[in-house]
Amino acid sequence: MSDPVCPLCLRPIPPDVKQSVHHLIPKLKGGRKGPTVLMHHICHREVHAALTEAELARDFNTPEALRAHTRLAKFAEWVGKRPPGFSSKVPGGMRNR
Repeated sequence: MSDPVCPLCLRPIPPDVKQSVHHLIPKLKGGRKGPTVLMHHICHREVHAALTEAELARDFNTPEALRAHTRLAKFAEWVGKRPPGFSSKVPGGMRNR
C-alpha cells in the first residue's frame, strides 16, 4: 500500500514523518465533524500561519483552494523540492491578526 499524499505539497506522507489532521472547515467555525485531510505537519502549520479561521471556513475549505492561495502555492512549490520527511520552522512568519 502506498503512503497517503499531502493535499498541499502533493508529496507522500511516510508513516514515520510528523503529520497532522487538518479540518477543512475549522472546528471553531462548525467543522468539528466535517471533512478532514492528512497533511505533513509543516504544511499544516503553514496553512494556519497564512490564514485565519474565518478565511479557512469561508474561502479556503478545499485542498484546491488552499493550493491556489498565493502564499501557500509558493510554500508548496518550495517544500515540494524537499524530501517527504523535511521539517523546518514555518518560513515567512505568522499572519497578521
